[in-house]
Amino acid sequence: MEKERMKSFAAKVEEGVKGEDGKPSVGPVYRNLLSENGFPPRHSDITTTWDIFSKSVEKFPDNKMLGWRQIVDEKVGPYMWKTYKEVYEEVRQIGSALRAAGAEPGCRVGIYGANCPQWIIAMEACAAHTLICVPLYDTLGPGAVDYIVDHAEIDFVFVQNTKIQGLLEPDCISAKKLKAIVSFTNVSEEQSHKASEIGVKAYSWLDFLLMGREKPEEIKPPKPSDVCTIMYTSGTSGEPKGVVLTHEAAATCVIGADLFMDQFEDKMTPDDVYLSFLPLAHILDRANEEYFFRKGASVGYYHGDLNALRDDIQELKPTFLAGVPRVFERIYDGIQKALQELNPRRRLIFYALYKYKLAWMNRGYSHSKASPMADFIAFRKVKNQLGGRIRLLVSGGAPLSPEIEEFLRVTCCCFVVQGYGLTETLGGTTLGHPDEMCMLGTVGIPAVYNEIRLEEVAEMGYDPLGENPAGEICIRGKGLFSGYYKNLELTEEVMKDGWFHTGDIGEILPNGLLKIIDRKKNLIKLSQGEYVAIENLENIYGQNSLVQDIWVYGDSFKSMLVAVIVPNPETLNRWAKDFGFTKPFEELCSLPELQEHIISELKSTAEKNKLRRFEYIKAVTVETEPFDIERDLLTATLKKRRNNLLKHYQVEIEDMYRKLATKRC
Repeated sequence: MEKERMKSFAAKVEEGVKGEDGKPSVGPVYRNLLSENGFPPRHSDITTTWDIFSKSVEKFPDNKMLGWRQIVDEKVGPYMWKTYKEVYEEVRQIGSALRAAGAEPGCRVGIYGANCPQWIIAMEACAAHTLICVPLYDTLGPGAVDYIVDHAEIDFVFVQNTKIQGLLEPDCISAKKLKAIVSFTNVSEEQSHKASEIGVKAYSWLDFLLMGREKPEEIKPPKPSDVCTIMYTSGTSGEPKGVVLTHEAAATCVIGADLFMDQFEDKMTPDDVYLSFLPLAHILDRANEEYFFRKGASVGYYHGDLNALRDDIQELKPTFLAGVPRVFERIYDGIQKALQELNPRRRLIFYALYKYKLAWMNRGYSHSKASPMADFIAFRKVKNQLGGRIRLLVSGGAPLSPEIEEFLRVTCCCFVVQGYGLTETLGGTTLGHPDEMCMLGTVGIPAVYNEIRLEEVAEMGYDPLGENPAGEICIRGKGLFSGYYKNLELTEEVMKDGWFHTGDIGEILPNGLLKIIDRKKNLIKLSQGEYVAIENLENIYGQNSLVQDIWVYGDSFKSMLVAVIVPNPETLNRWAKDFGFTKPFEELCSLPELQEHIISELKSTAEKNKLRRFEYIKAVTVETEPFDIERDLLTATLKKRRNNLLKHYQVEIEDMYRKLATKRC
């Protein structure tokens, strides 16, 4: 009876199928309720990303489009703005300059730098002339920029002036293949000389604009089937993989987001303002900005320092913020710290008002109507910390803990939702409904132009036809990538019968909501949205002579890695002798000094192998017994049973994260 009364948020359009002849079982197919009887017809005038931008220029020429803050004498100034019409004029000039420099339709153009108006202008110039935009960024690991320039066969690169030096270093061998680099601002004489030595022409932004003004070219807009961008993302091991996205797929996702948001009473308008600080080289920010351009709304860029993001928020006063869980964890930590500084009476009042408002929200009242009194007395101060005009917070990139999501929903006086997506699905695979408290801890429902089903993962015990349907999340629809660039084998591995296999394990609740519960492969995503290849790290850290065996663990709700280490007895005994410890092996393993030594050794190994900071091990538990088959910690082929390891060391894991949290505070 309870299930019959339960509100359903997704439409079941196909039943599940039991696996036979070695094929896995698959669960029912779900769609957005707006797509229950088929995907909605597309807007005929919006078929490419160029259409999105150019139509908004026609409709909203004088609206503020791109905002930035100038830094003069190390002081950050107020936001300055370019209108849609002004951006369009620069796009025409930059596009003309690219053509004059030799760019032809289909040519790959790299963009390398922090979010700023020049990034978007270069991107739109690519779209205007059917050039393929390829974002470059160095958080994929050492050598990633060199690899992408070579693999994507990039001819031109727009680059932030502080990154020109790195692009011209001898280590970046592929830079010699470039025809030109264009700085977001200026090019020094030294940089220009260095570029000319390897046969590359270097332009300042103003010089390139001038060249386009003097040699105008007609716009050659793309067809829907043309490639819009090749976006590189992390692989489980080895080099980054290039995700090929067409204009049609990108435009479809923006239209779908428009249809989805339009069904709610509180709609996005041209007056909305988005603060952009997530990298434009990642799909989440790119998709958000495309949507804002569709609405004729404004995008303001942070000034480059994430530690000073609060200052940008206060200056811009955004209505929309999107971030990875780590961003919202910091907001939550900041509020909690402020609460601890209140006198006990005021703190008691805050939590009483919190419980009162939460109770009304759980009864179905919207955040704005649940308790205006509580908002006025306590929670408007939290909203003011977010600029005072915030209307929507979206968390994506990794799961946000239900505790933090609930707290933000109650205290921020705005809509708070979670979403789920990958580069291969153009970011927006699922999204929650605003003000639906039953969606707490879930990532919502399928996007308008997507379908979702679960596939059995027998080795992990996940059955999509079981009492609690769970399995690998598979996606089909009009908002998918075309394949991995120059990697047919990997494309065929993840695309089967039209379904993209994400590698994420999900559970579909009785009301149709999707919840992320696990990861099929040993590639996890930390709370700041960065991927970590666990097995690869274990191989690297295992090279240290102190390590006999290691199990690395990362929690998607945390930003740091921890590990359980089995030390090498010989190396450990040598260390003990050097430092005057004469205890037995088991007692040595319990020494705090050993833990500190191991973390120091692991840090050295990480630095030697040029690991990224979020790949460093921050805490360890020292185990005296090697992982074994007898305790079911290893398979018969001596592979780690990660689920069993987590169960076995659950107490130690929780203790390590608790101590790390204490240190952070």
